[in-house]
Amino acid sequence: MSTRIAFLKGHGTENDFVIVPDPDNAVELPQAAVAALCDRRAGIGGDGLLHVVRSAAHPEARHLAAEAEWFMDYRNGDGSIAEMCGNGVRVFARYLQHAGLVGEGDLAVATRGGVKTVHIAKAAAGGDITVGMGKAFLPEDQDVTVSVADRHWPARNVNMGNPHAVAFVDDLAHAGNLYDPPPFSPASAYPQGVNVEFVVDRGPRHVAMRVHERGSGETRSCGTGACAVAVAAARRDGQDPATTGTPVTYTVDLPGGRLVITERPDGEIEMTGPAVIVAEGEIDAEWLETVNP
Repeated sequence: MSTRIAFLKGHGTENDFVIVPDPDNAVELPQAAVAALCDRRAGIGGDGLLHVVRSAAHPEARHLAAEAEWFMDYRNGDGSIAEMCGNGVRVFARYLQHAGLVGEGDLAVATRGGVKTVHIAKAAAGGDITVGMGKAFLPEDQDVTVSVADRHWPARNVNMGNPHAVAFVDDLAHAGNLYDPPPFSPASAYPQGVNVEFVVDRGPRHVAMRVHERGSGETRSCGTGACAVAVAAARRDGQDPATTGTPVTYTVDLPGGRLVITERPDGEIEMTGPAVIVAEGEIDAEWLETVNP
């Protein structure tokens, strides 16, 4: 291992990430090391880590190499592995552009949640990045409830390649501090844990949310969560593009900014928002070894 490992820091609507470029999959990143890097006091700090690897070099993505050159090996802030991160995909694409590996326009990114189609807009158009997030799956076989203190709400079960429980509330303050995972029932609904979104209305097709991200706590933004919220809000409002044949768009305000979510008649969901690279530097490999006993 070299004595220095390159890293960058980026965010999408203030959902922030440590980025580790590693095209050949040569850097070992066990759970303890990732958690240390994401630590906001003793490490670099981030809601998660984006390990940038060529698909052909990673055993989990080799079968996708013909579709997507790059694999987003995403880790939560506690070092655990996650299927997908919508804001992370935008920041991942921005890094590839920043590094001169891709340009404006379309590209494919491999994730554990499948291959995602990304469009990088021209800077003159605001530079936003649009991600094809795939289709939402809405299990209908059981009712889900989430709780905070003595309050309880029914929640919509939405899967965006990762699990979400969406609860509509009267006041976002009712979600509490969201440091710890809000309890849910039945436990069988989410055997691997769940991302929990609390949502209020702001206007027609306009909502605001807070989120507890599984493995990270409350974050300033969650892309897959915003998609889950838009789908849940549309169904609550009687809108299903597969039935009407008309796309439906919701504006979703998060503590860290705004995302625009569109669900098309074919079920595909698109998410548009900003992504920013803010810093780059080097990790001391000897330090990283000390935090990974």
